[in-house]
Amino acid sequence: MPTSPDNGIRSIPSTHSADETVSRLQRILPAKGIALFALVDHSCEAKKAGLHMPNTKLLIFGSPRAGTPLMLAAPSTAIDLPLKILVAEDGAGGVTISYTDPAWLQQRHGFPPELMANIAAVKVLAEQAAA
Repeated sequence: MPTSPDNGIRSIPSTHSADETVSRLQRILPAKGIALFALVDHSCEAKKAGLHMPNTKLLIFGSPRAGTPLMLAAPSTAIDLPLKILVAEDGAGGVTISYTDPAWLQQRHGFPPELMANIAAVKVLAEQAAA
C-alpha cells in the first residue's frame, strides 16, 4: 500500500506470512493489556461473495483507559478509534502492516499533544508484529 503524508497511513513490511503476522498481533495485544475488539477477514468475506482477494485482515483494538481521554478532549476522535492495523498480502506473497499515524490523528482532531502517548503504541505494535 502506498504511503502518503496526506492520508496518514504508515506501512511497514512484515517478515512473516499474513496469518503469522495476525497471530503475532493476537498474542502481543493482550500481553500489553490491549483488547482486540474485532478481527475482520476481508479475504474470507470476498471469497464468500465469489471474489478473490489476497489474504487481508483488519484488527480493531484499543483500551478505554487510553482512548477515552482522547475522545473527551476531541469528540471527533471517536470516528478513528478504536485503533486499527491492516495486515495485507500482495499478489507476490509479500505482507504489509498498515496503521494510521498517531501524529496525523492529532492534527486531524486537534487533541492535546500530551495525549499522543495514549495511541503511540500502534507503531510499536506494528513493528513488533513485523519483526
